[in-house]
Amino acid sequence: MTAPSPTPSSPPAAPAAADPFLVAASLSGESDAAWARAAAEHVDCAVLGGIALDPASRDAARDLVARGRSEFLPEDPIAWIDRQLGSLADAPVRLGVNVRSATLEPVREAAAVCADHGAVCEINAHCRQPELRAAGCGEALLADRDRLADYVAAAAGAGAHTGVKVRTEVEGVDLAAVARGVAEAGADWIHVDAMDSEGIVAEVAAAARSAGADASAPADAEALVSPRVVANNGVRGRETVREYAAYGADAVSVGRPSDDPRVLSRVADAVAAWRDGDLTERSDGRGREVSR
Repeated sequence: MTAPSPTPSSPPAAPAAADPFLVAASLSGESDAAWARAAAEHVDCAVLGGIALDPASRDAARDLVARGRSEFLPEDPIAWIDRQLGSLADAPVRLGVNVRSATLEPVREAAAVCADHGAVCEINAHCRQPELRAAGCGEALLADRDRLADYVAAAAGAGAHTGVKVRTEVEGVDLAAVARGVAEAGADWIHVDAMDSEGIVAEVAAAARSAGADASAPADAEALVSPRVVANNGVRGRETVREYAAYGADAVSVGRPSDDPRVLSRVADAVAAWRDGDLTERSDGRGREVSR
């Protein structure tokens, strides 16, 4: 990735203490309580799941397992969320749960459980497997902005901090418009898998902040609230953290290497520099990370 210009000299302004800078992103079939505990030393937030909630999404997950993909398929997914979060009550990390559903009510139920545990309910508008798209969840929600906004509003209405995970490079999808829609519906964060389109993070950030300003419109501009933008994909160290910061992200997340303490430690060091306003390019080039 090539960093844009200008580069940032300071972290995002005035985040609340509970707002994460570094997130361990969910990994299907892997991100459970044990995984979260292992990551907690390095990250601010660990997102469990993804977990399929309703019959259509669970049938799709079974089809994925049949072709070799790892998935969580507990008998009762809402009870699974409750048990997993409850077992982490003493963990020194904020928690979230990535949820998939083709229908609204299970999202509301999952969000209520997340709210009970102080966890983020992250709506999955990200998974691109054909089985999930055919069921009407995952990436399919990006093309159905009204339904996605309804999911966000339902989760937020249940009292949960609410996130949405999205991806770039989906044909026919205006991701800035998606960001505006979920921001207006009450999303607290937008988690962007940038694929090979890192610059779109800047468009999402601008759209989210614009929507937050339009929705709040208080006399005191400092009181404006907009979703935090969490940038994902290829985050391995200082260079990628710096690039996403320059594009306007408020936080970054680590995906596949989230079970590798070497990568998490390296990214955590870069994020610490970001927090301190000291995220700068090393002139000797040794700040460049090596992909796992």
